[in-house]
Amino acid sequence: MAVSMRLLVRRLIRLSHRNVAVSRAAVLSRSHCHWEPLFCRSFSDDRNTHFGFETVSEEDKAKRVYKVFENVAQKYDIMNDAMSLGIHRLWKDMLLHAMHPQPGAQLLDVAGGTGDIAFRFLDYVRTQQEQKRRREARSMQLQSWQEISNSYPTIDEGGRQESRAVVCDINKEMLKVGKEKADGKGISAGLSWVVGDAEELPFDDDQFDIYTIAFGIRNVTRIDQALQEALRVLKPGGRFMCLEFSKVTNPVLARIYDAYSFQLIPVLGEVIAGDWKSYQYLVESIRRFPDQEEFKYMIEDAGFYCVQYFNLTGGVVALHSGFKL
Repeated sequence: MAVSMRLLVRRLIRLSHRNVAVSRAAVLSRSHCHWEPLFCRSFSDDRNTHFGFETVSEEDKAKRVYKVFENVAQKYDIMNDAMSLGIHRLWKDMLLHAMHPQPGAQLLDVAGGTGDIAFRFLDYVRTQQEQKRRREARSMQLQSWQEISNSYPTIDEGGRQESRAVVCDINKEMLKVGKEKADGKGISAGLSWVVGDAEELPFDDDQFDIYTIAFGIRNVTRIDQALQEALRVLKPGGRFMCLEFSKVTNPVLARIYDAYSFQLIPVLGEVIAGDWKSYQYLVESIRRFPDQEEFKYMIEDAGFYCVQYFNLTGGVVALHSGFKL
């Protein structure tokens, strides 16, 4: 109930702001903007964004992006392997190793419909738990019977919070694919699936230890708003982590990468998924996304601290990280 009320209040505030902006625009249009041309230009830009290389309205972009991922959902994993030559698996593994989650950690994976990050998270945490149990067992072998007896109440403590991964995606088709994969792997414990918008997450404040978004933030209409939402739902001390395509730093690799992505990936999309246009958009969206330094500044502007990034595969992908204080 608290969540729904908070979402309702935010929507009402945004609606009021939108109405004020529309009224202001009407006044300026009647005056032909003779006295405030800069405002008119910025107002127009605020309502438009890019869909690949095309300029569209914000509302239109949201609809088009939804349609793209609805179209590619069933072939998404196969296309990821084809487009990255399987390297996307290593990038996601690197994300988990950099994250190094401990038992009890609460993860929110946004735009993670197919579940790749959530599955890795739960597997990593289980491995950490098993290693801890083995260490405890080895330490008990070196203890006296009295020390072992005294340790029983603490070893079997029941109050420990279990790790949990929440996959949040705006696209129901992507979530459907993820659920099917989870069922096939026999994964259910500690895993939840939620339909939600990265720009208006359906969660209370200070809920998660880790927020991840892998290859999804470039598809968000208002990236600044999504970053603010990430900050809101993280607990103090929580970590924001983002994997995203970025600017290749090596000139030779950059030329090869450009030729491959612009010429071959749409062809692969047509051959494997029967969808040239969706993959053409995905390639163009990569080119429109800010480079490493610019995106770092955006994360800092949202309110995160200790922001840094690491280039993977020569900058084809960058791993961004920041903390909520």
